[in-house]
Amino acid sequence: MSDAPPPTLADFGHTRDVATRFSDNDVLGHLHNAVYYQAMDTTILGWLLDAGYLSDASPVAPVVASSSCRYLASGAFPDTLRVGLRVDDLSSKAITWGLGIFRQRDALLLATGSVVHVTVSTDTRRPVPVPDGLRARITAELAVPGAGG
Repeated sequence: MSDAPPPTLADFGHTRDVATRFSDNDVLGHLHNAVYYQAMDTTILGWLLDAGYLSDASPVAPVVASSSCRYLASGAFPDTLRVGLRVDDLSSKAITWGLGIFRQRDALLLATGSVVHVTVSTDTRRPVPVPDGLRARITAELAVPGAGG
């Protein structure tokens, strides 16, 4: 476990609000763990769509190589989640996204997550370098602490 302080919204270069639904609550009355993964996917893929790097015409696609979530506090419907996105590592063929999931109304940190995407060719499904344009946009918009090369 890290001795680093927990992240705040200021530690993320992009945020997205994700509404919860009553059906997102589990039998214990809090958000089901899968909701946090859905919020992470929505935030990452939404950013990629907005950046123009996720379409049927794209020569590359992100494929999840690993993901994790650490739950710190409970959220529940009707909370709105504010998901912070940054890039923790950017290597030649992979992007490690760092996420913080906060309750919008009071900025309480509910969870932290990590998703590793490998960029693959849409034709061959083999790993390929992260496109230069995407790499430049990530560098310009998202924090890349100690990014790999």
